[in-house]
Amino acid sequence: MRTFWECFIPLFVALNTLGVLPIYLGLTEGLSRAERNRLVYQALTAALVFALLILFAGQAIFRFLGITLHDLRVAGGLILLILGIYDVLFSVEERRRRDASAGVVPIGIPLTVGPAAITTILVLVSQYGYTVTLLALVSNLVLSGVILLFGVRIRDLIGEIGARAFGKIASLFLSAIAVAMIRRGIMGMLGGAP
Repeated sequence: MRTFWECFIPLFVALNTLGVLPIYLGLTEGLSRAERNRLVYQALTAALVFALLILFAGQAIFRFLGITLHDLRVAGGLILLILGIYDVLFSVEERRRRDASAGVVPIGIPLTVGPAAITTILVLVSQYGYTVTLLALVSNLVLSGVILLFGVRIRDLIGEIGARAFGKIASLFLSAIAVAMIRRGIMGMLGGAP
């Protein structure tokens, strides 16, 4: 049981669902409860498939493609930066058309399973093996789903104007997270601190 918690806790921190929640609420502003729930299921499915791919074939894929975690950080950061800027500049109605696929990108990948989660999965599988890492991963994704599904009640509590303001602030933070990912990736490529 101790081994499970040694895998669960680092993955919980790496998946950072509590950090993703405000961004999720901002991205889903103006969507119905059913549409938001659909995005959560899309995000969790995409995150699970991607995480399983990393768990079982991550090292081989990185070697085959000739990429590093730093490359992934820069690419993921650029995607998040574009989405963050778009969300700050455009209205709910214009964003709504794009939000039909927001469950996969950016909520599922790279926000839920991004560079930190990928690194953690690769380290944990080498230390504890596939079974315990897989169990901790699935448990964390179920917990993430519960947090996102019930996190919508926060939006209901703060009202429409509060939700709009919250969404714009979350988009600014999304852009800041993106810049930090790009910076870490570039520093890692140049041999600086990650």
